[in-house]
Amino acid sequence: MTEMRLVVTGAAGRMGRMLVRAIHETPGAKLFGALENAGSIALGQDAGLLAGVGATGVKITDDPLAVFVDAHGVIDFTTPAATVAFAGLAAQARLVHVIGTTGLTDADLSKIDAAGRHATIVRSGNMSLGVNLLAALVRRAARTLGEEFDIEVVEMHHRMKVDAPSGTALLLGEAAAEGRGVALGERAVRSRDGHTGARKAGDIGFATLRGGSVVGEHTVIFAGEGERIEFTHRAEDRSLFAQGAVKAALWGRGKKPGVYSMAHVLGLD
Repeated sequence: MTEMRLVVTGAAGRMGRMLVRAIHETPGAKLFGALENAGSIALGQDAGLLAGVGATGVKITDDPLAVFVDAHGVIDFTTPAATVAFAGLAAQARLVHVIGTTGLTDADLSKIDAAGRHATIVRSGNMSLGVNLLAALVRRAARTLGEEFDIEVVEMHHRMKVDAPSGTALLLGEAAAEGRGVALGERAVRSRDGHTGARKAGDIGFATLRGGSVVGEHTVIFAGEGERIEFTHRAEDRSLFAQGAVKAALWGRGKKPGVYSMAHVLGLD
C-alpha cells in the first residue's frame, strides 16, 4: 500500500508542528498538506522547515479544498467551529478524519456524527495509549464497585488551556458512567461553591486545576468507606498525542465510514 497522504490543520501551532514531526517520523505516513487560518503569517512557509524536520515541499495554505481533494486523511487539533467545518469537507472527500479537538458541544458532536456517514472519523479527547488504557480500567472499576464508592475526576493542565473540564477528564467521566450504566450528563457535577449540601450517591464529580506548564495530569478517585482507590495518568511530553493521532490515521485507512474512538484503534473496545 502506498504511503498515507495526510493533511495537518493548524500546522503552524505547537500541536500542528508536533504532528508534522510525527508524520515525518512514521513509516507509511506522508505529509501532503498543511492548513492555517486566513491571514496567518505562516501562509506560504514550508511546513517541514517550520516544524524543524527540513524542507518537505509542503507549503502552508488556507485552502482546505485544494489539499483535501487528493489526500487520504486529515489530523485535526483545532477549535470546535473549525473542526465541524473540516468534518463536513472530509465527509465530502471521503477522508479519514482524526479529531483531537476538545471543547466540542453536543451540537458539534451531532454534526460530526452526521459527517461519519461518509468519512471515517476517529475522535478522542486524548490520543495516548496510557489514557485510553486508564479509561478501560475506570470503566471496569465503576462496573465492579457499587454506588457506595464515590467517583471524582481531578485534572490539571497548563495555564493557557481554554476549556474545562479537559476532554480527557470528560473521556474518563464517560468511562465511569458507562461502567455504572448511567448517562454522564445526568450525574456529572462540574462545580461546587458555597453551601452545596451533602454529596449525592452516584454523582461523578469533576475538579479542574490550571497553572504553570503542566502537560496534563488526570486522577480518577473511587472513594469508599475506609478505603480509596486512585487511578492516575501523567503526560510528560505532548508528542505522545501526536504519535497517537498518526497511529489513528493509519488505522482508519480502509475502514468503513463511522465514528470510532482510540479504544477501537488500540483494541481496547
